[in-house]
Amino acid sequence: MTPTRLDKVATKVIEVFVACVVLILLFLLSTILIQGVPHLSWHFLTSPSQSFAAGGGIVDQLFNSLYLLVLTLLISLPLAIGSAVYLNEYASDNWLTGLLRTAIEVLSSLPSVVVGLFGYLLFVIHFHFGFSILSGAIALTFFNLPLLTRSIEGALAAISDTQREAGLALGLSAWRTIRGVILPAALPGIVTGVILSAGRVFGEAAALIYTAGQSAPVVNYTNWNPLSSDSFLNPMRPAETLAVHIWKVNTEGVTPDAVSISAGASAVLIIVILLFNFLARLIGRHLYRKMTGNSNK
Repeated sequence: MTPTRLDKVATKVIEVFVACVVLILLFLLSTILIQGVPHLSWHFLTSPSQSFAAGGGIVDQLFNSLYLLVLTLLISLPLAIGSAVYLNEYASDNWLTGLLRTAIEVLSSLPSVVVGLFGYLLFVIHFHFGFSILSGAIALTFFNLPLLTRSIEGALAAISDTQREAGLALGLSAWRTIRGVILPAALPGIVTGVILSAGRVFGEAAALIYTAGQSAPVVNYTNWNPLSSDSFLNPMRPAETLAVHIWKVNTEGVTPDAVSISAGASAVLIIVILLFNFLARLIGRHLYRKMTGNSNK
């Protein structure tokens, strides 16, 4: 077989593999959306869930998921930026840096249920945080930190060394060069990584079962005092998220319309995650064009 013919065969095989992956993804998404979208309504999105009666919604679970996502990013993003800046801009290529990278890889490969049990033993039991949004956010920080660190480090590594040399040539310190030149130039990649990690956090369930809890107490959406026990902003209250709600309805649900609730909530979860991914691409492209002045990409 000639090299040209071999190249064509290899290309066709790769195209078949890609098509299989796309078809599997489309099958999963279409199945969930076809079964779930007909059950979506404004009432479903804005009404609280019901334990025994039919007609419940997911407003509390949806808000809990978004609140926990924001709190997780507030904790993990500064840590990830600091770690990525150190590893890419300051750390030497030695055994310590290799150990840090290995630790990040190991942390990223931990099963989410193990992270949840660790958060349960440390934060819920030892530190007496109880089942709360704060416990869940800290547990998800361990889950989210490696992904964020690697994506931000990749964004920083993509910046040309000439920009660093230009900043130093102008008499700027290394930190001022990083702060004023490197980080702004890497912003499109950083934002894309943050949004993609947000989609991963939003759909997490196993780690939150043991930390944020499996109950959604009635909260007052007009009470903005985070220290009040019934305030929707109270980080110390239990918070059943949307992903946990889907798991609970499928395993323990006794409502007459449990199947409809599960299908509708699954469709909402998939739609939000898809929005995160599309938003990451749109914002990344917009920021890239803005930073480079290139309107062709």
